[in-house]
Amino acid sequence: MSRLDTDEDEIEASRAPLMDHLIELRGRLVICVIAFIISFFVCFYFAEPLYIFLVKPFAAAAAFHQSVGPGGHVSPLDLILGTAGLKPLPGVDGQTVNLIYTAPLEILFTKMKLAGFGAIVVSFPVLAWQLYRFVAPGLYRNEKGAFLPFLLAAPLLFMLGAALVYFVMLPFVMWFSLSQQITGGGVSAALLPKVSDYLNLVTALLLAFGLCFQLPVVMTLLGLAGIISSKVMAEGRRYAIMAVVVVAAVVTPPDPISQIMLAVPLVLLYEISIWCVRLIEFRRNKADAAEGLA
Repeated sequence: MSRLDTDEDEIEASRAPLMDHLIELRGRLVICVIAFIISFFVCFYFAEPLYIFLVKPFAAAAAFHQSVGPGGHVSPLDLILGTAGLKPLPGVDGQTVNLIYTAPLEILFTKMKLAGFGAIVVSFPVLAWQLYRFVAPGLYRNEKGAFLPFLLAAPLLFMLGAALVYFVMLPFVMWFSLSQQITGGGVSAALLPKVSDYLNLVTALLLAFGLCFQLPVVMTLLGLAGIISSKVMAEGRRYAIMAVVVVAAVVTPPDPISQIMLAVPLVLLYEISIWCVRLIEFRRNKADAAEGLA
């Protein structure tokens, strides 16, 4: 009996009536909802320290900005190390960041939004595992082996994109924003962001970078399915770079720093995707050659 026949027998044996599938789906959805609710309340309980953690890049940029004064310059490495806590921030006046809120319940709604965003991140392993357990009976054995690495790679790449936002993107964006302040001639235009606006900026950047960093996963899956080849990807490199620039301009705030910091990693990830697809093609050709000899 061939391997294909064995796989088909396994799938046939795992088939169940529609009602059984619906019951299983309901049970897994209940588990996902419970995991999300528990994560939401945990994140809401720690919403204040979580928000303070997200403000640290702003605090680092503000501290260095006050230390060098208007028109001054700071080393990018110092800014990154200061955000990471590996370099002490300049001691200026003890209060380097001011955020405001203008609606009575703005703080509460901001905490709820932060808790919801955090709950999705915290409960993602449970959600992904339940999804895999639901679709696994319909996959061939080799497809199961291919699905699991991508299930692990997706959150790792998302965290890599989030780390780039937190330690590199946000400090430079806030530094750039602080450098646009106007003082003199009896006029003062100071940056006083709202707590909700700052959280919107952070979550938008985290989502934009986290999702865009899934490029190797998406392209490798397409290569695994035979929809795209490494030759086509290499020949279409110039069009891919153009698409990356457009995407970076659309999903990031309207400043050149954010766009460049997203476009450059995406181009590198595209090159990595080409090599991943080439590796898949090499293994596929090797397996086909082995079967031909057999």
